[in-house]
Amino acid sequence: MTCIAVVLCATGLLGATAGTAYADGPTAAPGTGTDTETDTGTDTRPPAPDSDARRLDDVRKKIDALYRKAEQATDAYNAAEEQVERQQKEIVKLARGIDSTQRRLAALKQQAGVLASAQYRGGGLPVEAKLVLDADPEAFLDNATLARKGQLAAKRVVNQLVNLKGDLESYSHSATERWEQLEAHRKKQENARRDIEKKIDEAKRLESRLAAKEMSRLRKLEDEEAFRQQQKWLDSGALKDISDSASALGKKAISFATAQIGKDYVWGAEGPDTFDCSGLTLRAWQHGGRTIPRTSQEQWRRLPHIALRDMRPGDLIIYFSDASHVGMYLGDGAMVHAPRPGRQVTIAGAGSMPILGVVRPDGDLSDKDGPDGDR
Repeated sequence: MTCIAVVLCATGLLGATAGTAYADGPTAAPGTGTDTETDTGTDTRPPAPDSDARRLDDVRKKIDALYRKAEQATDAYNAAEEQVERQQKEIVKLARGIDSTQRRLAALKQQAGVLASAQYRGGGLPVEAKLVLDADPEAFLDNATLARKGQLAAKRVVNQLVNLKGDLESYSHSATERWEQLEAHRKKQENARRDIEKKIDEAKRLESRLAAKEMSRLRKLEDEEAFRQQQKWLDSGALKDISDSASALGKKAISFATAQIGKDYVWGAEGPDTFDCSGLTLRAWQHGGRTIPRTSQEQWRRLPHIALRDMRPGDLIIYFSDASHVGMYLGDGAMVHAPRPGRQVTIAGAGSMPILGVVRPDGDLSDKDGPDGDR
């Protein structure tokens, strides 16, 4: 945690230094400087925005939009992948049930065959007729008892045969449904994969057209936009009542997440060498002792919601209105996340993207405010 604090100080993300961390600030954008002149009277104001600057900013917005769409598709891919795994397990379970039922059915058919053979050996004469013809009263009573037991046994065999046939039909029907669902989710997964690759390739093509100097300026523009969003969030007083005390499990999750800093973002990845945003939070909280949903959308839907003022380190911040991105809050206005393709796991401002809400993996239902609760 001390190391994290050092990094936060270095990056200017500490809430306590929100007003001074960027006293010198990132290099001012063109046209935002103050009126200053040198001793010689030369005007040193930055030049006004030109068409080249506007073009580069437009490229930044297009690239950002493409990666956002790729991230949305990644969440859809991860959800479909989870459903495919679940359906595969269900099909295996049903197949075992079918196999077991078929073996029981074969055994009962054998018993039914034995009963039929016994009746055949008796000449086909009904048991009741044999009893009437028996002249020995004691033998009659004994045989009546045995006949009753035989009838009950035969009835049980018949009932079990009927029930097992019904079970077998039900298992087969369920297996067919599960298979159809599996194929549907596989198609969703494949469609999402194509969509992801298309958006990433398009973003890379835009980036590849830029010269090295422009790429550097583009990265600077991204950083400046993130800083503006973070500063706006800090200026809103969002950190005023937020605690910096993590739970014991939260500390373990934070330790794991921050240990992954520098590892590449890869869509659909859950570690150990690469991660996407929800893959990182999934593994971090598994390390913390909690199993949470795979996707950021499911994390938002199923985990207890926490009011922003009650947020603590280790909680997950869900971003954008469609809950397509997630980061882990570290304290002092910072979070750790896997940003997007072409980037690495890093620490960023918790308010550098639009916040949808906060969830707590080690919370309980009493913590839940609901999707539309205090944000």
